[in-house]
Amino acid sequence: MYRTVFFPNKLYEIDANNKIVHWSPYNGKVLPGYMFAGTGFWDTFRALYPFLNLVYPSINKEMQEGLINDYKEGGWLPEWSSPAYANIMVGNNSASVVSDAYIKGLRGYDIEILWEALKKGANNTGPMAAVGRDGVKFYNELGYVPFDAGFHENAAKTLEYAYDDFAIYNLGRALGKPESEIGIYAKRSMNYKNLFDPSSGLMRGKNKDGSFQSPFSPFKWGGAFTEGNSWHYTWSVFHDVAGLSKLMGGKDKFVMKLDSVFSLPPIFDESAYGGVIHEIREMQIANMGQYAHGNQPIQHMIYLYNYGGAPWKTQYWVRETMNRMYSATPDGYCGDEDNGQTSAWYVFSSMGFYPVTPAVNEYVLGAPLFKKVTLNLENGKTIVINAPKNSDENRYVNALKINGKPYSKNWLNHMDLQKGAVLDFDMSATPNKKRGTNEADFPYSFSTENTHK
Repeated sequence: MYRTVFFPNKLYEIDANNKIVHWSPYNGKVLPGYMFAGTGFWDTFRALYPFLNLVYPSINKEMQEGLINDYKEGGWLPEWSSPAYANIMVGNNSASVVSDAYIKGLRGYDIEILWEALKKGANNTGPMAAVGRDGVKFYNELGYVPFDAGFHENAAKTLEYAYDDFAIYNLGRALGKPESEIGIYAKRSMNYKNLFDPSSGLMRGKNKDGSFQSPFSPFKWGGAFTEGNSWHYTWSVFHDVAGLSKLMGGKDKFVMKLDSVFSLPPIFDESAYGGVIHEIREMQIANMGQYAHGNQPIQHMIYLYNYGGAPWKTQYWVRETMNRMYSATPDGYCGDEDNGQTSAWYVFSSMGFYPVTPAVNEYVLGAPLFKKVTLNLENGKTIVINAPKNSDENRYVNALKINGKPYSKNWLNHMDLQKGAVLDFDMSATPNKKRGTNEADFPYSFSTENTHK
């Protein structure tokens, strides 16, 4: 918890008149209003900001107001701030941070300014590669950032832009924007399909002429990807897991592909970096196959078994990861903390659910770590998570009741939880391979009709 909420840092102060003020890293002036910095959305959009929206929404409201000031004073939303724009990492994930906050119910700030900021960032090249969208002209025209056009980590950018377009579209729907304005984002959110290589069943860089990059090694870190390889980034389709499953040949083959991540040896190709970076070494030492929990792109992957009708495999691997990768020792983390994201994964996972798709009102179920957890929400309500049979052996969910009623779905609704809830998990040492296998109970996926509006 301490590490989860350590970042971003408050840059604002209270002046002699008891007013909120900040020094602007963009223009050097002291101005009214909030300001935060020292965070990278490439990491934290995944679980840190969803955690704030669940437990500390008033703080994230201040952060949204700070983003408005970033935009007003610098002309763009930051993707990494230290304290102003930093040319670090890829993606346009401010879209997720802004959209998730509003969709999860945060109000009281000028969302229309942020809406304009998101559209600007999604459709223009910024002052540096990590602000706005690097390669946006190719992305919009071809449906991907090409491998052979000089854009670093092009496949990673394509996959993240596609999800970010979904986040913008979903925010636009929540704001009541006309389809004529937001439809392009829905269309572009399917751009991830352009990088799927049927021959390998993985994501792969693609050239301007439509051919895939060659040669291709799915174990090669860097190059087309960001601090990871194809086995890590193939799962970066947060918004349309059902669509990804179809590309892989259906639910059974999808689950087999997920299994492969753990059954493969932890081999790697570091040639794009010219040496072994620490994230590679951490994957190797963890010895969980190609599962590299010490870096962000694959951290949500364990929860994807729910979309394939095998939730017990999520339950098994979530517990394995918490047991193996986290301990209260000097070397108790398996990689970078990365601004609270690695801790936020653990905090969510220990409660028994995780925000696979930020910018929708759902959490995907795992299995709780503790016998009892109580969340005291800012609105005065409580969420009580009971799992009295929980133990090292009893890591599987045999049954779940919510507010005393049997619950079969593989996901929880954020707005329902905000009303207060009691979750009673019946834990077992034996997987219940019948629960959660009905496709109607699967989590949200944009390409299906089962959107849980």
